[in-house]
Amino acid sequence: MESILDLFRASEPLFVSTVALFSLFVGSFLNVVIHRLPIMMENAWRRECAELLDCDTKASGSNSSLDQPFNLVVPRSRCPACNSPVKAWQNIPVLSYVILGGKCSSCKAPISLQYPAVEIVTALLSALVAIKFGVSLQTVAGVLLTWSLVALTVIDFKSTLLPDDITLPMVWLGLIMSLVPVFVGAPEAIVGAAVGYLSLWSVYQLFKLVTGKEGMGYGDFKLMAVFGAWFGWQAIPSIILLSSVVGAAVGITLVLTLGRDKNVPIPFGPYLAAAGWLAMLYGDNLKALYFP
Repeated sequence: MESILDLFRASEPLFVSTVALFSLFVGSFLNVVIHRLPIMMENAWRRECAELLDCDTKASGSNSSLDQPFNLVVPRSRCPACNSPVKAWQNIPVLSYVILGGKCSSCKAPISLQYPAVEIVTALLSALVAIKFGVSLQTVAGVLLTWSLVALTVIDFKSTLLPDDITLPMVWLGLIMSLVPVFVGAPEAIVGAAVGYLSLWSVYQLFKLVTGKEGMGYGDFKLMAVFGAWFGWQAIPSIILLSSVVGAAVGITLVLTLGRDKNVPIPFGPYLAAAGWLAMLYGDNLKALYFP
């Protein structure tokens, strides 16, 4: 292991390329997470509702699918159009998409551009983290956070959900890492998790009190708790400011140029994720602006 680390330290291009290549394959798995995790959540909600209502899910044809195993591994990936199983060679990141011409090999139905896009973005962002932190524990943690944020961003865009299965483990991981510490120490991480959660929770409660409407979801609070636990309470102001400015700009643009209904909620998680990722790379510079 030490010899491999020495090799990576001696050659930054080799290290960055290795991280990018590995992340490319992780990006392929993230596509599975993005597609299946919301369905798994919905199935769990349906089972809970059936239990509360004392319904027999087996007796209902509409709920029969809840009895079938469905997770990140089972069933095998299939074409949504013709239900043909996806072969191993068709799962090679980016390359398979190019070889297939962006179409299913069986029915020629178009394959969503999301799949290669997620793989490429995951690899590029992970490479930037490796360039920033080099051969270090920060790179390992930063790449793991990057993978999580990519999955959360796309899931929130598609379903307006920020799954607890991703956010809560990342909060705990950030608190545990503060014992080393990796990015910040334990006091900053503990206070940061509380400040991160309560900052948006307070805005939510105030907005609801004034307007009677819910301005955001609890997943946003938990994502802010992630960043507080990872980067400390000092990073919270810059993350909120960056995400709010970008989110407002995008929202106004959608309303004015595309005629989007202003009453339709816009996911805030992707802007939080982008701001948090930037805070990871440039947090010291951002904090220096208001904590000299």
